[in-house]
Amino acid sequence: MQKKINIQNKKARFEYEILDKYTAGIQLTGTEIKSIRQSKARITESFCEFNEKGELFVVNMYIEEYAFGHHYNHKPKSERRLLLNKRELKKLEKEVEAKGSTIVPLRLFINENGWAKLDIALAKGKKTHDKRQNIKDRDNKRDLARIKKAYN
Repeated sequence: MQKKINIQNKKARFEYEILDKYTAGIQLTGTEIKSIRQSKARITESFCEFNEKGELFVVNMYIEEYAFGHHYNHKPKSERRLLLNKRELKKLEKEVEAKGSTIVPLRLFINENGWAKLDIALAKGKKTHDKRQNIKDRDNKRDLARIKKAYN
């Protein structure tokens, strides 16, 4: 039985306001997918950008070298191409250029067919007062839950 791979970028939801979500495939080599299946990847510092051909790449995604890869191993922080429809790529590129928003990865997972997928989001950076409000709301919810638990 294969264990579920679910690598998340929790920092992205705190740093950015999520506008739209997409699920993209990733073009990987053999040793990269083997490392991902062992949950040896990080997407916390990564972001997505377009090249001059209009292709979308994820930058700064860390996939640890495969232990048994030897000289066939991959580079841990190389750019990896994301696979989306042309319509989705054009829409994303237009949104990024016009609004000044960015594309951030939210979750790296393996679907039921065994393919590595990346949930990406069109996002806009939050201001510091928005972040403070989120922290305040989270603390209030936690305090309310403690009071309810003590009352029952």
